[in-house]
Amino acid sequence: MKPLARKTDMKITKLEKKKRLYLLETDQNQKIYITEDTIIRFFLSKDKEITEEELKEIQTFAQKSYGKNLALYHLSFKQRTKKEVSDYLHSHEIDASIIPGILSELEADNWINDQAYTRNMLDQNQHSGDKGPHILQQKLGQKGIEKQMLNQLIAEYDFSAVAERVAKKMLMKYQAKLPHKALKDKLTQNLMTKGFSYPQAQEAIAALEIESDHEQEEDLIYKELDKQHRKYSKKYEGYDLQQRLSQSLARKGYDYDLIKLALRDYM
Repeated sequence: MKPLARKTDMKITKLEKKKRLYLLETDQNQKIYITEDTIIRFFLSKDKEITEEELKEIQTFAQKSYGKNLALYHLSFKQRTKKEVSDYLHSHEIDASIIPGILSELEADNWINDQAYTRNMLDQNQHSGDKGPHILQQKLGQKGIEKQMLNQLIAEYDFSAVAERVAKKMLMKYQAKLPHKALKDKLTQNLMTKGFSYPQAQEAIAALEIESDHEQEEDLIYKELDKQHRKYSKKYEGYDLQQRLSQSLARKGYDYDLIKLALRDYM
């Protein structure tokens, strides 16, 4: 006796390659895009009969297969975090319910490894970077690195060499432009902006053994005095002018005794 046909049977009428995907059409006007992996997994071919339930399975598998291929393509350019890959899949409208499974498979195959990613970033920073721990915590946290793991890994690193490297570079930039006190304040401020703590900044600056150059400071203060005198002499004179100049130079980081000496000679 011939078996009865299932009411939900439908026939594949087209299976055509479209760039990276295949277009599958049925005689019930169903159209879906599937991957080559899906064709192999379900032994699909033109004129094959499938049920509505099988079509749903094909759609789910195809979506997951497509999402995983997208993720692997994204990962082929450089190492990325779990969050970065997840965001990429969401941006390509992969079903949100499928994404966790894709990410789990990629983690199991070591395509995604947030711990290795974090270590790699920290190692690069140690060798040639300029960021302190606070900035690294912020940036890696934004990439989805779990906070507890991130803190544990950062705690394994000594940032003193990085801080000294950054301080030395800044010293070369500002040493000829600023008086001794202002120079140290500038280095401290910039190091803290880079993510180093105040104690780390002070330790790095101390390691540079910056010495005060009195001749240079005298040259700098007279140049600054010329500049400030041109600015304030248009509105003030006498004692008021001297007070304005003194306050301005103090804000620039010049020593009070040097300011008095310079003003006495200048005025």
